[in-house]
Amino acid sequence: MPETVDEVVARLGEQAYLCDRRLATVILVALRIRKPLFVEGEAGVGKTELARAMAQVLGARLIRLQCYEGIDLAHAAYEWNYARQLLHIRLLDTGASDAGRATAERDLFGDEYLLRRPLLDAIDNRDPVAPVLLIDEIDRSDEEFEAFLLELLADFAISIPELGTVRAAQPPFVVLTGNRTREVHDALKRRCLYHWIDYPDLEREVAIVRVRAPEVSERLARRVAGLVQGLRGMDLYKLPGVAETVDWARSLAAIGADGSDPETLEATMGAAVKYQEDLESVRTAIPDLLRDRPA
Repeated sequence: MPETVDEVVARLGEQAYLCDRRLATVILVALRIRKPLFVEGEAGVGKTELARAMAQVLGARLIRLQCYEGIDLAHAAYEWNYARQLLHIRLLDTGASDAGRATAERDLFGDEYLLRRPLLDAIDNRDPVAPVLLIDEIDRSDEEFEAFLLELLADFAISIPELGTVRAAQPPFVVLTGNRTREVHDALKRRCLYHWIDYPDLEREVAIVRVRAPEVSERLARRVAGLVQGLRGMDLYKLPGVAETVDWARSLAAIGADGSDPETLEATMGAAVKYQEDLESVRTAIPDLLRDRPA
């Protein structure tokens, strides 16, 4: 486990994740006091990638739960293998004794028939190093699921009526992410350390492109990052994230372009801009963006 803020920055950097000292400080605190870390920010700024990088830093298994509208315990925590239980019951009817049938019926709700979903897998782990649990896009779930997470994050335990309460021998390092598609309840935020990940400044974005796409030259990385920074100042439906900056730079590098030709930029801008209305706005703005941000 990292011992200092500088070590967090350095070890994440070894995993091609460049973070500032503010984020590194929050991570170190979360590790030391065993608090979940809740990170919000626009799509594409590296929230999900942070959890992946932390799993590598800690030498831990990454367990990811992707949230969506209507997610429930059966998909998030556990469910019983009803088909296998039914088969077992049919086999009992083929001639087992009364004593054998009673024992077998008790076994119906044993680990053999339990389907472990991400939350139970993270809580009831036997890993050498506690896993990293990524609860991705929590704002896509509903309030009922949030209420369940409150109990789980408070005690690192899951109640299974047929088996009892399962408690974590070693709690996972929990990272929750959100894009602010809706407000997450304050009670859930109180269980966590909170951090907002903003778009990086130009120099950091250039560095990220160079780390993520070594085939991209410094000159091209700077030109593309500058263009994307300009796009974020426009009134677009969806602003491009850092992931889109990397994709656009890779696209241009793949065809040997240096990013100075408006026609080539227009042909490849689908790597960074994902809506038709935005494409039209950006297409007319490219000449001005190039003029304002020469490489």
